[in-house]
Amino acid sequence: MSPSGSAFRAAAAGSPDPAALRDAVIARARALELLGWARADDDGVVRVHAEGDPDALARLTAFLGERVGPDAVALDAAKREGHEQFAPRGVPAGVFVVQEHRATAHHWDFRLEVDGVMRSWAVPKGPSLDPAVKRLAVQVEDHDMSHNAYEGDTVIVWDRGTYEQGGRVPWPKAIDERGHAVFVLHGEKLNGGFALQRTGRGDAKKPQWLLVKRKDDDARPGSDVVVERPESVMTGKPLPTPGSS
Repeated sequence: MSPSGSAFRAAAAGSPDPAALRDAVIARARALELLGWARADDDGVVRVHAEGDPDALARLTAFLGERVGPDAVALDAAKREGHEQFAPRGVPAGVFVVQEHRATAHHWDFRLEVDGVMRSWAVPKGPSLDPAVKRLAVQVEDHDMSHNAYEGDTVIVWDRGTYEQGGRVPWPKAIDERGHAVFVLHGEKLNGGFALQRTGRGDAKKPQWLLVKRKDDDARPGSDVVVERPESVMTGKPLPTPGSS
């Protein structure tokens, strides 16, 4: 039972106190300077995603084996997700959608499900998979989830999927108070770790943020995914250009 590569996912069963094991894993992972998350699920299994130095990963794996027994730990290789710290997260948070919208100003609407509504940001140049690129994202009014599948003459569903919370601060506090939210997308075009960082610019109704891809296995330096993948994930067709038939 030894990890290979720079990231793994583990499921540890049989602990008499899964919450205590989760907390112990978090403390040990932080001491080893690993990134990722741990959670105790309702079935009593403690699930862990860890990424970092292979020697440190091996030590965390050994720690899990010592706590529940080597045979009670299922281990799989994983992709690096670009976490900023080790925390009690990895919590499925809901859905996300990105709609390309040619309105008065051409932009992409980036939306995350938070407490039953879609928190929304207008991204003029669209999301990027290049960690060196910081995209302006202007926060706009929340949208109803029924709008997630809408397409029309000026709107397509450019990407969609699910996401997990990241970071140590719970949602929606990470957005509303901290102004820094880390999350992992599982979409058809966008995958891996991302962060939204409020800049302090803009007005109270439309604060400005930066949408940034984190450095992980899904990062694509030098790419421009909105140019390379212009199609709707619903129809396979791109947004019509003005005046096209």
